[in-house]
Amino acid sequence: MTDDVSTQKRALRAELRERRRITPSTERTAADAAITQNLIDLASGLGSRSLSAYLSTPDEPDTRDFLDWACGSGIRVLLPVSRADGLLDWAPYDGEDERLDDFGMPAPTSELLGPIAVNDVDLIVVPAASVDRTGMRMGWGRGYFDKTLGSMEHAPPVYAVIFDDELVDWLPSERHDQRVNGVVTPSGIVAF
Repeated sequence: MTDDVSTQKRALRAELRERRRITPSTERTAADAAITQNLIDLASGLGSRSLSAYLSTPDEPDTRDFLDWACGSGIRVLLPVSRADGLLDWAPYDGEDERLDDFGMPAPTSELLGPIAVNDVDLIVVPAASVDRTGMRMGWGRGYFDKTLGSMEHAPPVYAVIFDDELVDWLPSERHDQRVNGVVTPSGIVAF
């Protein structure tokens, strides 16, 4: 059964990557602007004073304008840095320099904090390939966020950032997959 689920997830990820890749730039720019505003509304509505998020890759919904807003609003921002053991370290972000980590993912240049630093935030914003209407999140296959969320005893609200058509009725899942509390899309904020 697990092999079948893994195969389904790989095929779905490939389809989603291609769909994101061929989205026209004007459509993408409008979607990114709407996502930024919805992320600001989410953080403001929750009264967030600290959050963890991520620096988006070119195929992901853009998070940089939101991160700039958060830093400019005095919100403490932690960003993930991938480790070889499958865990995430965290580093404070000030809106300035970034680099590529050992796995080619954008990361801040500031001092690394350990994996438990994320326990002090009051909102977690995660990337996703897709999320279903029960909150089941499908990531890109490395499992970093599943391990992080699965290890947290008391996680704050966790929201995935996706495009509208990536919120679906059902996703294949495995035991280690973690649910999110909601999604942020260009159309709005959906809480589960």
